[in-house]
Amino acid sequence: MAKLMTQSQFANPDAAYVALVQARRGLSIEAAAALDTRLVLILANHVGDLDVLNEAIALAKIAAKPAR
Repeated sequence: MAKLMTQSQFANPDAAYVALVQARRGLSIEAAAALDTRLVLILANHVGDLDVLNEAIALAKIAAKPAR
């Protein structure tokens, strides 16, 4: 499996976070979810590596599990 970089690669991580939050501002829950889906598909296509995509999916699923 590829080794996905999980540390921020942004020169200004706070600005990147603000850009993501601003993109969703004012949208309904459904419209925000649709935007997120399109964004994921665009970025996944940009990466273009199925191993990296599968690793990212696995990491996201682990992060989404509720803490016990």
